[in-house]
Amino acid sequence: MEKIQEFIKRPLIAAALGFVLGLIIGLPILGWGLMPVQWKDADPSYLRADIKSDYFCMVADSFARNGDAVVAKSRLEGLGSYSEAKLNSLLPNDCGLTSEEINTFKTALGAVTAPLPGADVAPQPGDKEKSGASPFLLVGLFCLVTVVIGGALAYLFLVKNKKPGTSPTRVQPVSPTTEVSQQDQYATDETSVSEPPVAQFMSTYVAGDDLYDDSFSIDSPSGEFLGECGVSISEIIGVGDPKKVTAIETWLFDKNDIETVTKVLMSQHAYDDPALSQRLASKGEPVLIQPGGRVVLESETLQMEARVVDIIYAQGALPEGSVIDRITIELAIWQK
Repeated sequence: MEKIQEFIKRPLIAAALGFVLGLIIGLPILGWGLMPVQWKDADPSYLRADIKSDYFCMVADSFARNGDAVVAKSRLEGLGSYSEAKLNSLLPNDCGLTSEEINTFKTALGAVTAPLPGADVAPQPGDKEKSGASPFLLVGLFCLVTVVIGGALAYLFLVKNKKPGTSPTRVQPVSPTTEVSQQDQYATDETSVSEPPVAQFMSTYVAGDDLYDDSFSIDSPSGEFLGECGVSISEIIGVGDPKKVTAIETWLFDKNDIETVTKVLMSQHAYDDPALSQRLASKGEPVLIQPGGRVVLESETLQMEARVVDIIYAQGALPEGSVIDRITIELAIWQK
């Protein structure tokens, strides 16, 4: 279950799931179930060829009985060019007509002018006004309501629940004038590279931010999307609110890699507890949190260094060094 929750946390995965869910709701449920397309008053020209022939014969038979050429011509106009071709190809015994009836039918249709489509026609007894909201209008209103509700929920969960001071701060890519100082900063670590990172981010967790889950988009200097990275709560201990966080996980997603690399930054207590440490190992490689400590995550085309800038443990009834009160992590990403 934890793996599934971690998987859904990724913005791209969540967007894809939302798209698929929208298709399921829109096509089968709304489009085919609740609001299917219904054709009304369709033109006879949309009929199959065999049914068009039957329709033509019924019109001819009706004319043979009542001799009303105006009605016959208005009915055949709906067939379009098919009626003219069918009329010219009529042979004796077609549609049950004799040669004399066929000639009379052709003469009547050629001599009578039927009312043009769209002309004012007196309403017939029994006609009823058709009213009601268009299905397209209902679908549009439904989509609008869905967007409004989704926006409200996103605001409540992502904005209102964020506590002051815990919002992630993005560090802009290093400018050429500060390249030397940045190189010196990362040259002290064996895993560091000489070039400045393509992106840097700063994320801070403070006790009480139970929804802590920062994610960042990694883009190249030219604006090309390279992947994503982030930091979130990995493990809690104890009971009650706020959550007692004892481990933080950091992850790296590379668009050119099939796997998301994850490492778990554990408190001293979690690291020393064999059972807890083994359970957290299923989420990612366990690493002990140390002030100034650096953790390197590598994917197919990206390398990320997570540096613990500062960490403060909470004081209380739980074992010392078990609950994180505040931690600041800097993420620096390079292209390989």
